[in-house]
Amino acid sequence: MVIAVVIAVCVLLAVLAFLVPRLSRHPQNGAQRGLGAGSRAGSKAPGGLGRLLSKPFSSSSRAVGRSGSAGRRARGRLPF
Repeated sequence: MVIAVVIAVCVLLAVLAFLVPRLSRHPQNGAQRGLGAGSRAGSKAPGGLGRLLSKPFSSSSRAVGRSGSAGRRARGRLPF
């Protein structure tokens, strides 16, 4: 379920970044802020369990950032 939500957010951000690049930064930062909070909460667990719990959130945050930047980069490559 969580994977589907992250994929949906990535696709939505990529489309938003392609259509309106300047307005896509705020939703991207909000999504990354939420995922960062989950990562910080997961890392408070002791030992290796903390790394294990925070890793999905950090990788999801990285995916959200990449999809937003990819949409803006694709928009910048258009000839018009």
